This record gives sequence, structure tokens and C-alpha cells, in this order.
Amino acid sequence: MAAFSHPLARKAKVWSSVAAGKKSHGVLVIVTTLALDPKSKKFKAEKVERLSTVATEWLSFNQDKASEFVLVNRTRDW
Repeated sequence: MAAFSHPLARKAKVWSSVAAGKKSHGVLVIVTTLALDPKSKKFKAEKVERLSTVATEWLSFNQDKASEFVLVNRTRDW
């Protein structure tokens, strides 16, 4: 499996997810510094869309590892 990599992604990893009473499946968790809230002044739809498109393409080639993805912001240390 090729690891997910993209300039807009700071880190990515496949995590197991289990729904109530169902079989586990992989979720590609992508950490980014992009603003993900469309209401934010810093939100850039074209960059979020570009990252989402690449993640969807990665999933199509790695169906045995993950079936979906989620974009998350990195946690900030104060």
C-alpha cells in the first residue's frame, strides 16, 4: 500500500472504525492546516476540493485498506 501523501496534508493514516454491530472498516484520516469551515474567512473551497479529490482517487486504488476519508484540522498546542 502506498501511503497517502499530498502537499496540503500534514499527515495521514488509516484508522479502523467499527459501527454498532458491524464489521470494522478503514478510514483514511487526513490532518491538514486548511480551514474546513465554509463560514470561515480563511476557507478556500478550491484547496479543500483538491485535497478531497486526491483522497477519493487514493481510496479507489486502496479499497482493501480504507473505504472512506475524513479531513481534520491539527490540534494546536497552547
